[in-house]
Amino acid sequence: MLHRLFTAFLLLSLSLSACTFSLLTPDMPEADTSDGPAIHSITVGEQELSYYESAGTGPTIVLIHGNSASGSSFMKQLTGDLGAKYHLIAMDLPGHGNSADAYSPEDVYSISGYAKIIADFAQAVEATDATFVGWSLGGHVLLEAVHLLPDAKGFVIYGTPPIANPPDLESAFLPNPAMGAAFNPELTAEEKAAFVTAFFRPGYGELPDSFMQDINRTHGIARSLMGASVGAGAYLDEIAIVGEMTQPLAILHGAEEQLVNSDYISTLDMPTLWRGSIQVIDGAGHAPHWEQPDAFSALIDAFVDEVN
Repeated sequence: MLHRLFTAFLLLSLSLSACTFSLLTPDMPEADTSDGPAIHSITVGEQELSYYESAGTGPTIVLIHGNSASGSSFMKQLTGDLGAKYHLIAMDLPGHGNSADAYSPEDVYSISGYAKIIADFAQAVEATDATFVGWSLGGHVLLEAVHLLPDAKGFVIYGTPPIANPPDLESAFLPNPAMGAAFNPELTAEEKAAFVTAFFRPGYGELPDSFMQDINRTHGIARSLMGASVGAGAYLDEIAIVGEMTQPLAILHGAEEQLVNSDYISTLDMPTLWRGSIQVIDGAGHAPHWEQPDAFSALIDAFVDEVN
């Protein structure tokens, strides 16, 4: 049961496996409008990816979304002050958003698979020395990718309790009934609504249409195959990673988070932890970048300014 709960949580949060990729070839931009971020496509080996890009010319920040979401979940950063100051890149992982479904699902839809995709994507867009920000499963994928991104300025994770392999699930996560169907390839309308509701603080209100569109678009087997890989323990020991990494690591946390136990995170040995503590964002749950964009962006701004 605990493994099912953990798998479900990681799937809520949302790459490529050990196969080797060919040259990375940019395609023509799909759109570039004055009232929003540019949208581009790129081919990484056999995988077609899409990403948003802000107009800012400062240091680069790569944003990685969670499962059944997309880069559009960072729209408040892309179109806000953060995106005007910094060069933000928010990619859609395979099977999500505007990116194509995985060309080889068994290889792509895993934590190690997504980590490889992110590293190859960063090379393709000349962002290997960026600051990388990962939300929920996106944070787990970034921890997996630390060794693939040695030039990264730093990492930010949130909604992501680093876990060992095997993990202490009862300590790391808070129980939530909405997560029972998170690893299913097909979801009912009610399951989708409950799934997205868990992103936000209790009583948040009407769910954003874009989040519902994202879960409707997501390739269903991205959830089931990810669940199978996590259940098999096919991920690196994240407690060891945060204990040994040399780049700065910031951890953000919504004060009204319904899924992650911040007390558990506080017990971990993280020598490079920014400011020596978890940065708590009031009035936010699992998605502080959407719920409290100003407070979230201010922390990202401060971290990126320091690491650069």
